[in-house]
Amino acid sequence: MELVTPSIGLVFWTLVSFLILLVLLKKLAWKPVLTAIHERERSIEDALNKAEIAREEIAALTNQNESLLKQARAERDEILKQAKILKDQIVAEAKASAQTEGNKMIEKAKIEINNQKITALSEVKNQVASLSLEIAEKVLRKQFADKKAQESLVTQLLNDVKLN
Repeated sequence: MELVTPSIGLVFWTLVSFLILLVLLKKLAWKPVLTAIHERERSIEDALNKAEIAREEIAALTNQNESLLKQARAERDEILKQAKILKDQIVAEAKASAQTEGNKMIEKAKIEINNQKITALSEVKNQVASLSLEIAEKVLRKQFADKKAQESLVTQLLNDVKLN
């Protein structure tokens, strides 16, 4: 049993050597170890703070990017809307201009056709009058060639005319 229970001297010297070791460790090792631990804690805390700040900045940038994208989309939609309105306006103006030009051309064509029609009718009338005169002249020459036919025509015309 002596092997299991240590003697008082062994316990005393073990205790003394442990206390000396503890004092030596406290003086020489604990301060640098604790300083290193505190430095490590501060660096981890600083890194966490910086990470939090970076995360907040990223969130702010993300929100800013989203608002810029929304604004850009709104501007794009407005530009497209204005371009469509301008296109429709240009098309409408072109149609109106084409319609006006077409109407002017049709009116000019009608006037030209009417002028040519009048000219053609005038020429036809002149030719008809000329032909009528030629025919009348030939008929009269033929009728007046015979003296007896002339006298009978004059008598007939006198009979047709009634005096008041």
